[in-house]
Amino acid sequence: MLTCDEYITPVSLAEAFAAMARHQGRYRIVAGCTDTLPWAREGRAGDVAVPVLIDVARIPELNECQVGDGRVRLGAATPVQRFLDNPALGRAMPALPRCAVWFADDQIRAQATIGGNVVNASPAADVTPCLVAHDAIVELASRQGDKVHKRSVKLADFIVGPGQTKLRDGELVTGFDCDALPGFGGSFEKVGHRRSLVISVVCLAVAVRLDRDGSTVEDARLAIAGVCPVPRRLREIEERLRGQRLTGALLEQVADLPLDLVQSRSRQDYRRDVVRGFLVRGLIAAAKRAGASPEALPPALEAAYV
Repeated sequence: MLTCDEYITPVSLAEAFAAMARHQGRYRIVAGCTDTLPWAREGRAGDVAVPVLIDVARIPELNECQVGDGRVRLGAATPVQRFLDNPALGRAMPALPRCAVWFADDQIRAQATIGGNVVNASPAADVTPCLVAHDAIVELASRQGDKVHKRSVKLADFIVGPGQTKLRDGELVTGFDCDALPGFGGSFEKVGHRRSLVISVVCLAVAVRLDRDGSTVEDARLAIAGVCPVPRRLREIEERLRGQRLTGALLEQVADLPLDLVQSRSRQDYRRDVVRGFLVRGLIAAAKRAGASPEALPPALEAAYV
C-alpha cells in the first residue's frame, strides 16, 4: 500500500516552491499520478509511505498550450489526451496524435502528463521520442531568494540515462518549447509484450514533409526509444532522406542505417528486425499523410510492411 501524510495542491509556482522548501527531503512531486503506484511497487516490498505529495497539476503555467507559426509551448502538466482533442496541436505535432492513441487507456491518457513522461526518463517512454523529433527544449524553474529562476535544457541532453535526468534538487519542469511542424505527415510505431496497456519494446516517431508534387522529401524528423538507454534522434537517416526523390528503394536503404543503435540487453535480433520494419512502415505512413504521389509508394511495398 502507498500512503502519504499530507497531499498539497498549490495553484502557483510560488506556492509550490514554498511547499517544497517547507518539506525539504520529505516530498514527492506529482501531477497526473499515473506512475506513482508503479514507482512505489518497483523494487520494494511491503508498504511505501511518502510523507508529502505535492500535486502541481493545478498551476496555470503548467497547463498552458500555445501553438504559434514556428513554435509550440506545452505546459508540463499537459495531459496526453490533449493531442487527440486539440486539432491545432495535432497539426503542429503530427506524430503525437498517433502516439496518444497507443498511450495506455482512455482514463490514464486523460491524466498522464507529458512532464511526468519525460521526468520519469524511462527508456520505453512514448511521448519522449516524439518531443525529441521536435527539438524540444525543457523549461525548468527553481526559487532563488524571493524570485523564480528559470533555465532551459535541450530534451536530447536532459535525459542522461534510465531514470536519470539533469533535473536539479528543488527544480520543477514547467514546460516544453518545441518546433511546430505544420504540413508534415506524422506516424508513430510501437510494439510491446502484450496487446493492451503495452510498454514499448520499440517505439518510433516520424514526421515527413514533401514537395508540392509529393515526390521529393523536403524534410524529415525521426526519433526512436526502447532500444537504448535514452531516446535517440536518427539524424543520419534524416540527412540521407532530405532532397531525395521518394522511392521504395530509398526507404528500404535508410532502414538499415540505425540497427547498431539497438543496445538492449535482451532480444537484440528481434529488436533489430522490428526497427527496420518500423522505419519503412513509419516513413510510408508519414509520407502518405504528407501527400505522397501514388507512384512514389507502390502498393506492394506498403503491403509488405503492414
